Amino acid sequence: MLGSAADAEDVLQEAWLRWVGADRDQVRDARAYLVRLVTRQALNRLRTVQRRRESYVGQWLPEPMLTTPDVAEDAELAESVSMAVMLVLETLTPTERAVFVLREVFDVGYDEIADAVGRTPDAVRQIAHRARGHVEARRPRRVVPTAEARAAVASFRRVVETGDLQALLDVLAPDVVLVADGGGVKQAALRPITGADKVARFLLGAAGEDRVLLTTTATEVNGGPGLVVHLGAELDGVLALRVEGARITGLYYVRAPEKLARLGATGPLRAR
Repeated sequence: MLGSAADAEDVLQEAWLRWVGADRDQVRDARAYLVRLVTRQALNRLRTVQRRRESYVGQWLPEPMLTTPDVAEDAELAESVSMAVMLVLETLTPTERAVFVLREVFDVGYDEIADAVGRTPDAVRQIAHRARGHVEARRPRRVVPTAEARAAVASFRRVVETGDLQALLDVLAPDVVLVADGGGVKQAALRPITGADKVARFLLGAAGEDRVLLTTTATEVNGGPGLVVHLGAELDGVLALRVEGARITGLYYVRAPEKLARLGATGPLRAR
């Protein structure tokens, strides 16, 4: 819903405080009450961060979320938390996003969603239809099987650490896109970079003389393959990868320190 662990925790804390102070005798359905309460708090936060992101330096990416392999095996869950889909959700209005997440991810009924977002059930159906169409039109193609993805990631790791330009070009799709988020604190491309040659040269140029200190660790990020990148002993960033046809088609590199500070603080997300 929010793309930020810190924002999500703030919303839950506020919702909890309101729940603790509620007159339980007036609450007929605790689940419906909490869905409405958390959704409205999330909508308020979305509207606030939306204004904040308008002045964000460079590209904005959601906080990387380490996930366990069982999340990747759950195709529906993996897609719902993927970097690519999270970025698509950023293009929805706060109300569209809330309706889409409640309906498509949690299968909440239209009447209950209507109560949560303050709209009529008919209006919510229209919003859900519009949001679903918007997401489907921009949703990336389905990812390849895990084994093939892991082979591509292994090749990518080797060539990034060794600096072999041609080998890197071989593993990148011709129309690959790289999005980097430095939060205005760390160096990052201010706009998406498209094309294998441009992406490869950016990656190798960014590593520069520090390549001798660069190490990567394969992991699961947002339900898909990814790398945790270190320069020496310091965490430099988290790279989420999208693989199609044994080639990498998307790279999402989060370097913004505030988005890395909470990494792993609550443990990796597991499928439920």
